[in-house]
Amino acid sequence: MKRVSVFKDKNEEIGVLMAVQDTTDQFEFKREIADRLNLSIADVNLFTSSGCQVFDLRVIRDDEKIYLTPKANKDVRKLINNLTIDPEKCTATQTNSVLDWITINVGGKHFTTTRATLLAKEPSSMLARMFAGDNVYLMNPSATDSSGAYLIDRCPEYFEPILNYLRHGSVILDKHVNPRGVLEEAVFYGIDSMIPHLKQLIENSENKVSDHDALTRQDVIRSLIITPTACELRFQGVNLAGADLSKLDLRNINFKYACLSRCNLSGANLSFCCLERADLSYANLEGTQLLGVKALCANMEGVNLQGCFMEDPAGLHAIMEGVNLKGANLEGSNLAGVNLRVATLKNANLQNCDLRAAVLAGANLENCDLSGSDLHEANLRGANLKDAAFELMLTPLHMSQTIR
Repeated sequence: MKRVSVFKDKNEEIGVLMAVQDTTDQFEFKREIADRLNLSIADVNLFTSSGCQVFDLRVIRDDEKIYLTPKANKDVRKLINNLTIDPEKCTATQTNSVLDWITINVGGKHFTTTRATLLAKEPSSMLARMFAGDNVYLMNPSATDSSGAYLIDRCPEYFEPILNYLRHGSVILDKHVNPRGVLEEAVFYGIDSMIPHLKQLIENSENKVSDHDALTRQDVIRSLIITPTACELRFQGVNLAGADLSKLDLRNINFKYACLSRCNLSGANLSFCCLERADLSYANLEGTQLLGVKALCANMEGVNLQGCFMEDPAGLHAIMEGVNLKGANLEGSNLAGVNLRVATLKNANLQNCDLRAAVLAGANLENCDLSGSDLHEANLRGANLKDAAFELMLTPLHMSQTIR
């Protein structure tokens, strides 16, 4: 709670002492003032001692004096209403009060704004104190450059977002502006209300990967075009999360440790790619060619592999040892000869799959649906087959396939 002295005019002869909180409704506050001073609520407009009109009660400081008329004499108010002001005929005080435009030289770059912009939103900030009407800073010739702009030795790149915040109250940063730099300047200038917004921006940028950080389909196509066919194309450790790479020829590319989470790879050709320890969680690989792919310990949880093809006629089998395919959909896929040793396939859909001669030794097939699949000569020794469904099998399982 803040204590505020409210006066009818600059003479301070008639006034009331009132309490105001940040949550106080401005209309109710004005109505209470009107009732106490026997005024019409339409006549109640709040002004600070510097002449700035108050539109937000949160900017009022404790023990501050508020006036119902601007703190200016009648002659100056008359000049304000006169649209044909001649600056050369005004005194310095009148010019400051009437024209109210200020040019600031911040680190060599000029910014032009109004005094009201610098004072209204943050009246207790360093900028407001520097450019208040009675501040000696404005009367010091050494504080101005040759054009008369007031000198401030700070970074102009970070000052511009602060000035825009004082103008419209929103924190808007260009993508090349570091919010940490703006935060340092906000602390320096005392723009307290801006600081929480900047801290939130910094926290969001550190804790969340932005869409701009991930490569796009255009980036990948550009790389494919400029890379000679005889050279190895490496996307090792690259972030491609959410990218649309459908129907692209991506053969022989190194995606080791890459992030392909939620990528659309439907209809793409990933034959002979290295996907070792890559993150393909919840990606769409429907109808993808995966001949001879190496996906050792890759994360493919929840991936859609419907109708994919892994059987290499030349005999080079796909290596997916230790892969995480928990909850994946592999319905109708050709996985003949694939190495899925100690892979996790819990709750996976393997209906109508071709798993001839596939290696599933030690794999976790708990609650898998293998209905209608072909497991001829498949190695299931040591696999966890708890609650797995084997209905409508094309060929019955032999005991030697499941016992060590």
